[in-house]
Amino acid sequence: MARRAGAGPEAKRMPAGFADVPEAPAPALAVVGSDGTVLAWGEGCRRLLGHRAEDVVGLPVRELLETPAEALRWSSTPGDMGKHGGRRAANAVMKVRHRDGESFRLTVETIALTGGDGESCWFVAITEAPDGVRTADAEAVLLDRSPLAVAVWDTHTRLLWSNRACREIVGRSEVDAPTRSARRTVRGFDRTTIEPVIRRVLTSREPVGDHVLRWVSPEHGREVVFSSSVFPLAPKGGGPLGVCTISLVTKSGERERLALLGRAANQIGTTLDVMTTAQELADTAVPALADYVTVDLADAVPLGGEPLKRMPEAASGIPVFRRAGQASIHGDMPEAAFLVGDVVYVPPGSPFLTALYGGQSYFEPAMKTGPGTWLDRDPQRRRLIHDTGMHSVMMIPLRARGTLLGIAVFTRTDNAVPFSQDDLLLAEELCVQAALSLDNARRYARERSAALALQRSLLPQELSGGPAVDLAGRYLPSDRYEGVGGDWMDAIELPGDRIAMVIGDVIGHGINAAAAMGRMRTAVHTLAALDQHPAELLDHLDKVTARLAETGTWSPGYSSITGGTCLYAVYDPATRVCTLARAGHPPPMLVTPEGRARIADTPVGPPVGIGTGTYESVDLELPEGSLLAFFTDGLVETRHGDIDAGLDRLLAALQRPSASLEDLCARVLARMTTDTAPEDDIALLMARTRADRRRPPAAAPSRPGRGRSGACPSPRRS
Repeated sequence: MARRAGAGPEAKRMPAGFADVPEAPAPALAVVGSDGTVLAWGEGCRRLLGHRAEDVVGLPVRELLETPAEALRWSSTPGDMGKHGGRRAANAVMKVRHRDGESFRLTVETIALTGGDGESCWFVAITEAPDGVRTADAEAVLLDRSPLAVAVWDTHTRLLWSNRACREIVGRSEVDAPTRSARRTVRGFDRTTIEPVIRRVLTSREPVGDHVLRWVSPEHGREVVFSSSVFPLAPKGGGPLGVCTISLVTKSGERERLALLGRAANQIGTTLDVMTTAQELADTAVPALADYVTVDLADAVPLGGEPLKRMPEAASGIPVFRRAGQASIHGDMPEAAFLVGDVVYVPPGSPFLTALYGGQSYFEPAMKTGPGTWLDRDPQRRRLIHDTGMHSVMMIPLRARGTLLGIAVFTRTDNAVPFSQDDLLLAEELCVQAALSLDNARRYARERSAALALQRSLLPQELSGGPAVDLAGRYLPSDRYEGVGGDWMDAIELPGDRIAMVIGDVIGHGINAAAAMGRMRTAVHTLAALDQHPAELLDHLDKVTARLAETGTWSPGYSSITGGTCLYAVYDPATRVCTLARAGHPPPMLVTPEGRARIADTPVGPPVGIGTGTYESVDLELPEGSLLAFFTDGLVETRHGDIDAGLDRLLAALQRPSASLEDLCARVLARMTTDTAPEDDIALLMARTRADRRRPPAAAPSRPGRGRSGACPSPRRS
């Protein structure tokens, strides 16, 4: 009989009336109606028995049997047949006639199927029976001896039967009888992927090949990945009664894991912001790995520009984290007990603390939520777990460079497959990447916070122009680099009701630039106390800065930071003359009392810190109510824009200024920073001149230094 089974041409497809499985070997499968009529005849049956499908379909199955009494088993409906192991299936050894008239014994396994319209039939698998095998011992059938995992599903996507290979792979000796609860029928199978495919095959009656199906042990987290072919079980001309899956164990899941890790490398840590990084971890893992993810950070990690205050303890639990990020497959996030920014409380003895302080991931493929668990002390979480269907959880501590940063929690709700050990390894790898990015962001936030605090302490708390001018100023740190630069401004009262206005920009960013800015500001105050001419003051400031840079005192550890730019101006309300000098700094804007803005024509010298600079001053006679706008280059210069275009925009923003200098500062910053956050620090100082009416205008007193003062309708250099 082995010769007959292998005889005839090898067919690559099963008949279209049965199932079309491209390039699949054809097993000896058939479908028999509840009245004993052959409804479908596979190519494997033709090769085994010699009968063609067109000759057999429609005939009573008894015409193929040697003993007519054996045909009685086909005369009962599938619902009336005996149960085998709780399944509507049975095995038997029968004598069957070959097309040439010879009889031989076959092992026949039958599985009952019922369609959505109530139609019943038998799914039949046939193979030759080994010698000496009795009907009662007919368990070693074709499908049970196959190394492939074979399963039969009904039209409600419930598992009816699986062969021995499938049961051994997933560790099940039997398959549960179909119930209304599909999840209890096949616990561990990823029904979110298999059910849509089964429904599509039932609807289209077209097979699907190379479908990836996952099964995870609910008890141990062991994972098996199948590559499956799914084809319909349908009689010729009738509706499908179920589907059959033939699967091969594969490692194709590794491909998806590597792809997820690749995406994580590009999506996690794109900024030096703690909150953004935490949210990126959650977004990357949902839905690729989990249905709901939270990222909670320890209170030592600042969530923004300022460090957090110590979180208070409460009677309901001990504070451990603050919510920094979360993501869910559901838009309204029903799983969330806390919002981003909230303090997260957990009860003593919870797995959160076990993972946090034990330093090991907490892994529970099948969550235990009944009495006697830690949830007895956390009824709110118990209710959320029950309402959302959470059934599997992983809690992974976030550690980097020996520092505990927080914890990430991964859960599954809609995805019925529990987490596997491979999922745990993948989640831990994601958390390693995220923890390094979080630690970088934490260090950045700490240094930025310290630099901002230092800079604010060095900048003037209030700007006073005395009787000479009305003043208003703004300082805006950038979001790039360390977020802090060396931009500064100041106003210094001088004898005779005069006022010195200073604005500068130290080279570099970060805490060292802020410290250097403090040294420059102190040096300017010291030189201004000597009542030096603006050009002479910049000359001395240049030499002092160069000398400090040579000795390493200017910016310790950063020898490349050797100076900066500065503009120093002195306004005398008695003469209405403003004398100013520039050291590499942008020129000021001058707005007449009528509201016309222009760039003040002023000479410029090299930045301070070179030690060889020469500077010139210029006298500007200003009518009462004139406006001077001093600024650093961050206001008008960007990487993608020309500085001349920035100056034109600033001129337009200053036309027809408002009476309030505070409002004018706000308007200028709003117009100049509309497109993006500032790339560099911005310092802006506005001064509106007054006239001293207590004494008549007089010539400005002569002072030593390069340059002279005088009244003139336009700038005069000296």
